[in-house]
Order: sequence, then structure tokens, then C-alpha cells
Amino acid sequence: MRAGAIQAMERPLEAHNFSGGPGALPAAMLETAREALMEAPGQHLSVLGISHRSDWFREVLDEAEGHIRALLELPDEYHVLLLQGGSTLQFSMVPLALLHGPPHPAQYLHTGYWSGKAIAEARRIGPVEVVWSGEVEGFRRLPAQERLPLDAQAAYFHYVSNETVEGLQFPDVPGREDVLRVADMSSDFLSQALDARRFCLIYAHAQKNLGPSGVVVVIVREDVLARAPDGLPSMLDYRPHAAARSIYNTPPVFAIYVTMLVLRWLREEIGGLEAMEGINRAKAAMLYAAIDESGGFYRGRAAVEARSRMNVVFGLASSALEACFLEEARGEGLFGLEGHRTIGGLRASLYNAVTLDSVEVLCDFMRDFRSRHGRDGA
Repeated sequence: MRAGAIQAMERPLEAHNFSGGPGALPAAMLETAREALMEAPGQHLSVLGISHRSDWFREVLDEAEGHIRALLELPDEYHVLLLQGGSTLQFSMVPLALLHGPPHPAQYLHTGYWSGKAIAEARRIGPVEVVWSGEVEGFRRLPAQERLPLDAQAAYFHYVSNETVEGLQFPDVPGREDVLRVADMSSDFLSQALDARRFCLIYAHAQKNLGPSGVVVVIVREDVLARAPDGLPSMLDYRPHAAARSIYNTPPVFAIYVTMLVLRWLREEIGGLEAMEGINRAKAAMLYAAIDESGGFYRGRAAVEARSRMNVVFGLASSALEACFLEEARGEGLFGLEGHRTIGGLRASLYNAVTLDSVEVLCDFMRDFRSRHGRDGA
């Protein structure tokens, strides 16, 4: 065997993470987190063994909240909570707080897998009206705002800003300005500029753009707390969490610490949401170009006007060819490209920490794969 071939075999594989979640995290933040596993800064203890009641952890929470407030320019009437249970628990906490009193239903958009989950949970609690559903068409597009039958008397309006499974993302904010607007932003939160004041409540779990699993960020306006009925189970009531400033019960200290590090990176190293949005637009444009210029070899799933910048969902001519694509991709250090279990196919998630260099490596691989397998798929 040639010496060059031996060196190529021994070269460490550079990994590129395109997983739909938990997603990629900034390499520098992972290094800082690794050091904290042995000894948190200035504490002589592992971050895994530090009390959630310590002054050190209170400072971590305060810094995380401060970064979110600065990035979004949040007014004082908004609370920033770091909770547990993921977005799935928020599917229930939101209607528990808002879906009560006069018999006006909440209005929901059914745009994909996760909004369907939210609708099912809300219906356990109160009346829900689905004002638009893309299910019949296989969730390939999003509704036009002007065609939505929105009700000024609705208890609230709920939508998912980015559907990770189907690869759909709203290009603007739907809903009425005179109705309480709630958004599940789990997979595109802090990936782009946002006027948070248009929402009464935003929730987003950390494991896409912000940190590891175990934390969900909730931004909730004071009037939502005032509307909540008495008698809710304490863990399902935003008010105790707001009063305790996210330490009502034992929080996931390590996950929140990593989230704080990522928020620091986003604000101080990236330069804020407009800068992050620019990077994310460039990544998505590069990957969609590789799909669109393939002559039909790669087949995008979402309507062009509804394409997500976070989750690029596509496929090939056959499941066998997709399996070959995934196997060869892993051999090149490209991981997490499997489509969601409910629809199959392929998916590349381009969350904040995925670099332009990683996307370029993926696009180069896609062009090379097409040149070798084109006869099988186009």
C-alpha cells in the first residue's frame, strides 16, 4: 500500500454535525464546558456537583437571562424563564395559563409534526380551532396570512415558527396584532432578528440553537401571568417559576451553564442576531443551491417560498440510494443527515453552531456523490 494511502487512512476524521437535535454546539464552548466538568471557574468543584442554590449558579442564570434580554431588547414586563420538560410540556402549560374563562377557542395553525402535537395537547384542556392545516398536502407549504380566518375574540393564536420535520419556516410573523400571540420557536429561536414584543409568550427548547437538551427557554409577558387561573399544579404554573427566577425546583445546572456559554458566544463572538441571521442565510443558500442545481438528483421537499433555513429536507430517487448516501456521508465525517422517522428521506439541520465550512464540505460531498451515482437517480 502506498505511503500516501496509509497516511489518509490514519488521518483523524473531522466530524460535521447536521443532526436535527440535539444539534451542533460551538467548538470553543464545548471546550469550556469540558473544563467545567472537572472544575467550574473559580469553584474548585465540578459543575455537576455545584448547588443550584449557590451564588455561582445564580450568576450563571443572571448572565443567561441578561444575554437573552440584550439580544431581543426585551422590556421589563417580560419574564425570562429557564425551565424543564422541553417544548412538549409547554404544549400543556400554555393552554393551562390562557385557555379558560369565556368560551372563545384558541386558534392554532397545523403546519407539521410538532404543531400537530401542540394541538392535541391543547385540546385536552380547552376548545381549539385549527384555522389552517397543511396535512392533506403532506405539509409542503405554509398558509398566506391574508387567507387565514383569524378571530379577534380568540383566546390566543399559536403557531410553530419552524417545523423541523418537514423543513418549513415562516418568512414573517402570522396572526393578529390584537390577539395574544404564542410561538413555539424551538428550532429557530435566536437564529435571526426578532421583535419579541409582538408576542405574549415564546418558548424554545435549547437543544437546537442554544445548548444541550434539558432546558426550555420561556419568554412570557406579565399579563399572561395575571390571566392564569388559580389552582394550577405548581410545576405547571408560570407564576411560581417567575417568582423563584427559574429555581422553583432543582434545575439542570450543567445544561443551563452550557446554554449560558452559547448565549455569550452568540452575543460577544457572533455579534448578535442580525449577524447570526446573515450567516444562517448564507449557509442555507449554499445548500439549497446544491439541491436546485442537481438537475433533479436531489429533490427538495418544501415549497420554495416556505423553505426553512434551519432544516433542509430533501430526498433521492429511492430509499436504497438514500441509504447509500448516508453510509458514504458518515465515512466522510458527515453525521445526522437522516430524515425524521415519520417521513424518512434526508435532512441537514443548519443550526447556529453549524459552520459555513461544514456546509461547504457537505455540498462538495453531494456534488461528488451525484457524479458517481447520477445514473441511479436522475
